[in-house]
Amino acid sequence: MILQTNIALRPEQKQIDYNSKVLLIGSCFVENTGDKLEYFKFQNLQNPFGIIFHPVAISGLVLRAVNEVFFTEEDIFFHNDQWHCFEVHSSLNGPDKEELLKRLNEKLKEFKEYLLSATHIIFTYGTAWVYRHIKTKKIVANCHKVPQQQFSKELLNVEMVSESIQVTIAAIEAQNQNAVFITTVSPIRHIKDGFMENMQSKAHLIAGLHKALENFPDRYYFPSYEIMMDELRDYRFYTEDMLHPNPTAISIIWKRFQDVWIASETEPLQKEIDHIQKGLQHRPFNPSGQAHRDFQKALQQQIAALRKKLPHITFQE
Repeated sequence: MILQTNIALRPEQKQIDYNSKVLLIGSCFVENTGDKLEYFKFQNLQNPFGIIFHPVAISGLVLRAVNEVFFTEEDIFFHNDQWHCFEVHSSLNGPDKEELLKRLNEKLKEFKEYLLSATHIIFTYGTAWVYRHIKTKKIVANCHKVPQQQFSKELLNVEMVSESIQVTIAAIEAQNQNAVFITTVSPIRHIKDGFMENMQSKAHLIAGLHKALENFPDRYYFPSYEIMMDELRDYRFYTEDMLHPNPTAISIIWKRFQDVWIASETEPLQKEIDHIQKGLQHRPFNPSGQAHRDFQKALQQQIAALRKKLPHITFQE
């Protein structure tokens, strides 16, 4: 008896290997995919400006980076004893104005360098709901707990989603013609918008994405949202908040992503790295004992041998 539907997926041609440079931008589901890439030591950069949920905000940061429009005092504001920027996540906030501007512009330079050198760029879109700052009439990436009455809430229609994504990709392609674009819709449910509103938002994202990707050979869609909704349609695959995929669901979606996008010839190296990672996480009963010293020596020899194959690899010990 078959108790589960399965989405038919096939391996793509331009897969990720250990020479690839992967840039991940978007919602908090970026961290789920990015953490797996990081664990297996693929070269990657995740959300340099923190979590960004919607297409317009992502597009704004990409255009700012490729055009080298650096942040100035006009782009930041002081609120609740912190300096903020409406274009980035609150994780970059700080008490010092000059330090924030310096950090933002350093991130911008890093972002542009990776945009120009990335072999694969993964966009993960979380919502089509956006907030527009009434005074400036600009759509923001993050409200930073500024009073709600200073914003209007809007739903991006399918055309706006499609246009924003097309502008984003075109801006990158103008300077990096070799990048492969992988898009996906986050399976995380934005119930704070409402149940029906969340489904409407995801529908607009999916329709807009497919419209933006049609007829372009190096633009791909990976069905993270559909795997969660159709293959894993059971609350046992959610965390306690019933909104986020739990570790089991994340591992299943990652395995499907591996099948499509991670080159099979990397599997032996992934197994070596997994063995080393588990060794580094090992907590001995007797840290000063000879057995543990021998174990550590052997582990360091394995790391040294691996680094001869992959010089860019570093491990946190």
